[in-house]
Amino acid sequence: MRIRAFLIAAGMTSAASAQDAPLSAIDWLTMQRDVTPAVTIAPRAFEPPVAQSAAVPKVDSRPLGAPEIGGAGLLPTSVTGLPQTLWRGSSEARLIDLIERLQGRAPSVPALDSLYHTLLLAEAVPPAGGDGTALLRARVAALYDHGLVAPAEALLDRVGPLTPELFSLAFDLALLTGSDDALCRMLNARPRLSRDLAARIWCATRGGDYPRAMTIYQTGHALGHLNGRDSELLLRFLDPEYAEEARPLRPPVRPSPLQFRLFEAIGEALPTAPLPLPFAVVELSGDSGWRAQLQAAERLARAGAIDGNQLLGVYTDQMRAASGGIWDRVEALQRFEAALETQDAGKISVALEKVWPQMRSAGLLVPFSNLFADRLQDMPLAGRAARIAGFAGLLSDGYEAAAHGLAQSDDATLAFLAGIARGAPDGYLPDLPYATALAQGWTRAADLPSDIASMAAQDRIGEALLIALERFDSGAEGNHDDLTESIRILRSFGLEDVARRAALQLVILDMESARR
Repeated sequence: MRIRAFLIAAGMTSAASAQDAPLSAIDWLTMQRDVTPAVTIAPRAFEPPVAQSAAVPKVDSRPLGAPEIGGAGLLPTSVTGLPQTLWRGSSEARLIDLIERLQGRAPSVPALDSLYHTLLLAEAVPPAGGDGTALLRARVAALYDHGLVAPAEALLDRVGPLTPELFSLAFDLALLTGSDDALCRMLNARPRLSRDLAARIWCATRGGDYPRAMTIYQTGHALGHLNGRDSELLLRFLDPEYAEEARPLRPPVRPSPLQFRLFEAIGEALPTAPLPLPFAVVELSGDSGWRAQLQAAERLARAGAIDGNQLLGVYTDQMRAASGGIWDRVEALQRFEAALETQDAGKISVALEKVWPQMRSAGLLVPFSNLFADRLQDMPLAGRAARIAGFAGLLSDGYEAAAHGLAQSDDATLAFLAGIARGAPDGYLPDLPYATALAQGWTRAADLPSDIASMAAQDRIGEALLIALERFDSGAEGNHDDLTESIRILRSFGLEDVARRAALQLVILDMESARR
C-alpha cells in the first residue's frame, strides 16, 4: 500500500515522461460516411418583423430525409425489400425482448442469420410512441454480439449527436476497430458524455494530456470509483516504470474493449481466440500473426460477419507453416483451388473429397459453397465427389440453377432437396429428420397462425419475422410444427428465397454434422 501510495503521489511528476511513452499501434478503420445537407426553417412572411426578445431563438435543423434516431439504418427499403413501417405497429419492449432472445441463440442456419442482420440494419420508422432509442441500442448490441462491429459502428454514426448511452456503445465499438480517436476528442471536449472514469483517462492520454489523466485517476482511486482491476490496469498504463516492475496481471474472462486495449498498451496483449466474437475483428489486420488471423476469420465467417471472399483472402495469403488442425484446412483449400485451375476432373475430385470434410469440421460449408459451387456444376464428377458437388450447389447462392440438374437424380435426398430449391417439394420424402415438416411449409393450407395473420396490416412485419426466426430455431431442435410455421411465415411475407435457402441449409448441414 505504501508503494502504491508513493506511485500515485509521484504520478504527477512522472506524467511528463509517461507522455513520451508510445501506445500500442492501433489499426485504423476508414469508413465512407453519407453526408446529407441540413436546412433551417425560414420565418413565415406573415410573422411580425420585430422580435419580442433579444435572446437567440431556438432553431431546429435536421438532415433532409433522415429518419428518427431509432429508425436509423444502413440498408434502405430499396435494398432490403422491406417496408419502412417494419416496426411501426409493434411494442418497443416486445421487439427488444425478441431481439435479445435471438441474440443469445446458437445460430441454426446462415440464411436466417443473414435475415436477422438485415432486420437489425434496416432503415425503418421506429415503433409508435417514442423515438426508438432503446430499440436502436438493442439492435447495436445484437450486431456487436454477432461480430458485426464495423456495421454497428456505422449505424451509430448515422444517428447524429450521441447521447451518453449511445456514446458508451459507440466507444466500445471504436476501441475494437481502432477508430476511437474521434470519440476521444469528443469526450475530452464534453466529459459529461461518459461517467466512466477509465474512458476519460484513456481519452485524456490519447489527447496527450497526461497530467489531466493522472488527476482523474488519483481522484477516482481515492474515492473508490475505480474497481480493483481497472485501477491496477490504469496505474500501469499511466506509469510505465511501475508496469515494468510489476508482475503480469491475470486477464479477465470477459474483458471490456477498454480493458482489452489497456492490456495491449501495457505490453500484455490478450489472445482473442478465447474471447467473445467481437474481439476477433481486431485480428483481421494480421498484426498478431497469420494463425490468429485465420482463427478470427473462421469465427467471423461462421457468424456471417465477413463474406467468403474475405475468408478466402486470409486462407490464401501465405503457405502453411505447420501441420495439423487449421493448417491442414489451409493446405486442403489451397490444393483444391489449384486443382480447379487444372480443369482435370480426377484431380478436382480428389481435392474436393479432402477439402469438404475440412470445411465441414470448421462449420464453413456455406461460405465454401458460395465460393466454388458454380465452378463444380459442369465438371464430369462421379461418386462421392459428384454428391458433394450437388450439396455445394444447393448450399450456394445459385441453388436454383444447381437444382435443375438434380431433379431427376437417382439419389432420393438430392431429388427431394432439388424440389425444395424449386419451391415444390413433392413426391417421395426421404427418411430425413426434417423432410415432412419442411415439405408441409409448401404444401399445407396457406392459413397463417392467428398471432401472425394480422401483423402485416398492423405494420408489425419486423416482429413477425423475428418470431419466424425464433420458431425456426425451435423447429431445428425437434418441434416440427414450429418449423413448418416458420417456413410459411417467411413465404407469406414474400421471403421465398430465404425460406428455400434456410430449408436446404438445415437439411444438408444436419446431415453433414452427423458425419463428423
